[in-house]
Amino acid sequence: MLTLALSTLRTRWVSFLGSFAALFLGTALIAAMGQVLASAIATPDRGPQRYAAAPVVVVPDGRITVQGRQGATGAPLAEPRGLPAGLAARFPGAVVDRVFPARLAGGPPAVGRPWSAARTAPQRITEGRAPAGDGEIAVSTSARAPGARAAVGDRVLVVTADGARTYTVAGVTTAGPQGTVFFSDARAAALSPRIDALALWEPVARVRAVVGDQGSAAPRILTGQDRALPDPTRTEDDRARNNAITVVSIAGGFAAFVAVFVVSSTFAFAVSQRRREFALLRTVGATRRQVRRMVHAEAWCLAVVASALGASAGPLATRPVLDRLIGLGTAPAWTVPSDSVVPSLVAFPTGVLVALLGAAAAARRAGRVAAAEALREAAVESRAMTPVRWVLGVGTLGTALVCMGVTAVGDPASAANNKSAMPVVMLLVAAAGLLAPVAVRPVTRLLAAPLERLRGATGTLVSASVLASARQTAMTAAPVLVTVGLAAALLGGAATGDSAKAAMRTGPVRADYLVLPDAGSGLDRQLVSHLRKLPDVEVATAARTSLCTLEGDTVLIPRPVEAVDPKTLPASVEVPLTSGSFGDLDDHGIVVAPTWGRGLGDRVPVWRADGSRTTLTVVGLLSVDSPADAYTTRAHAFSALPSVAYVKLRAGASPDGVEAALRKATAGHNAHVVTRAAWAADSGADVRSASRIGLLVVLAIVLAFTTIALVNTVLMAAADRAPERRALRLLGARRAQVLRFVAAEALLVVGIGTVLAGGTAAIGLAGLWVSLAQIAGPLGISLPWATVAAVVAGCALLAVLASVGAALLADRPRGGRAHG
Repeated sequence: MLTLALSTLRTRWVSFLGSFAALFLGTALIAAMGQVLASAIATPDRGPQRYAAAPVVVVPDGRITVQGRQGATGAPLAEPRGLPAGLAARFPGAVVDRVFPARLAGGPPAVGRPWSAARTAPQRITEGRAPAGDGEIAVSTSARAPGARAAVGDRVLVVTADGARTYTVAGVTTAGPQGTVFFSDARAAALSPRIDALALWEPVARVRAVVGDQGSAAPRILTGQDRALPDPTRTEDDRARNNAITVVSIAGGFAAFVAVFVVSSTFAFAVSQRRREFALLRTVGATRRQVRRMVHAEAWCLAVVASALGASAGPLATRPVLDRLIGLGTAPAWTVPSDSVVPSLVAFPTGVLVALLGAAAAARRAGRVAAAEALREAAVESRAMTPVRWVLGVGTLGTALVCMGVTAVGDPASAANNKSAMPVVMLLVAAAGLLAPVAVRPVTRLLAAPLERLRGATGTLVSASVLASARQTAMTAAPVLVTVGLAAALLGGAATGDSAKAAMRTGPVRADYLVLPDAGSGLDRQLVSHLRKLPDVEVATAARTSLCTLEGDTVLIPRPVEAVDPKTLPASVEVPLTSGSFGDLDDHGIVVAPTWGRGLGDRVPVWRADGSRTTLTVVGLLSVDSPADAYTTRAHAFSALPSVAYVKLRAGASPDGVEAALRKATAGHNAHVVTRAAWAADSGADVRSASRIGLLVVLAIVLAFTTIALVNTVLMAAADRAPERRALRLLGARRAQVLRFVAAEALLVVGIGTVLAGGTAAIGLAGLWVSLAQIAGPLGISLPWATVAAVVAGCALLAVLASVGAALLADRPRGGRAHG
């Protein structure tokens, strides 16, 4: 059977070209994504930046550690502890570093530090001199806004946590690891008494001896690569690494999924065309098992070559893929391509397995061909669906519906997560592909009705041709179904989920205006005080902090919390409660979401942002549609600055007058005023911008596979349909009429695939809507019509060009003779 399989591959290579290309591309993508994944994981962290010049750094322990039932468990602190002042006194030559919010008015994000800390990076003076008094500063070039005045001798406003104050620029330094405003050491100590680090140029053994053992919260002594832990880009670096891992994992998974889909469609199409060939083999004595083995052998031979080439070529795309991810901000900029051969070694057997899985159903179908079919003259399909296909299709559809139902009942909020929605979409697309032959005939009659009313017989011939081969039509329409279905379901689901998130965030807000920080740490205390003194308005602020809870007495979990004034917030923000009263919130209480798993009146032990332990009483339970996870009073926020100020007009207040007063108050404080409507629109845009990269990668992969699959099935069908086209020519049809027939048939098949894709997307989006409506209220389903229309148009153009081109090649005159 192996010899026969090789002979079949050699003589029918066009039929297997699409499978070969799909396997090659799929294996190459898996190898490339694996290489990128290995690069992201294996690339070492960025070297020390803030303390690159200091051999030893002492920092406070940035984690809280408690003893659980199964041992110690910890979590990061939201509020830095600071080092004891006495410890700094024991190192006379140490640089005492303090890092605190400080930024030039209108400038980019920056921090404040004492001038003595400039040597730790180092950051050197390029103009002027070091700040000498309380009224002088030095600024790094990265702390100055392009075109803004911050030259030596300029008087500039600097915004810190206390407020805005004018300073004289005494000097300008090199850029450094982040934008920095340097103050004199005495002024920095006054602005931020907390000591964040000691930079030392002493033997580490002596440092350890002096610091000693101070228990679980003992300061940490950092040397070597560990000095990078306090760097300002550490969080962004970890986020970029995690984003890269997520994107390439999704891309690799979809590459394998679509490859299986394409290979199975191609082999099923080939088996459908070769039924008489298999019947002849059965007639001459071949058993069902031998026929199945022949198809498996064809798939195996094809897969070995295609997977080997793909696994070898895939790593060549690692650098371009990495460059693209870095350009999009989803991979660390210093990522080094890995030279590991493991991804290729994994991709090769994966490609072979994908081919065998894709050909499995086709092999079983080939084995069921009876010897008597060799005597048939008609090629009309006798049955569009087999029992196995019914079971798989209905089972897959049922699984998808059950998953959507479980989500809607048990965890509707998770429906807005793209990672949760993707598996359901894949199940729906697979179910649509399996059940497509059932829907082909009614959809064809619906779409062909306008064609049949046209002059001539083209419309009737097209619909009759498609109706006579429902299974083959479903196979040809499968690439369109996958592409349009995934584009509509994924992009529509993402857009609808983003709309729900934006609605949850903005819906409860009843304030007329919002004061927001431009960027950085928050609204300074001087600005908040000015806002509260404005006439004709009620002002409520919210600061973000966190509390940690010991869940199951085993794991310490940090939870985001909004620190607010319970007396002023309800006028500007509607807090949705299922029980309890927001008015009962005080310094000893907390209002929590259902995810906390607590009841009204429960006493909850928590660890606050600075690591201190306290017990709070649950005085209110938030509903599932609340955008916040918990509310506490400002007493638990410590040094966290407000992230927003809600401004509500009093009765009779002039909106124009209030807006002018707000803009005057925020001038020079790195904050801006927006109306609620403008803020709601911006919130939707911010949400949408965060969830597109992974989906675009998936769609790019799907489009590549679609191109291969669509062209391949058209080429396979062209040779098979040549007798029909010759019959039309013999009956008097002109060449142009035959080509119009071919183009119309291609468009009808694309239309069928689009309708099936629309039904698939509709089911998925309906299930999503049912879940999201529970947490965000009634909302419209957002669908990027322009993108979906472009995908459909691309499929139609590709199908027509491939069909007409294949017909021209298959029907070209041979040996100088032409027909009619």
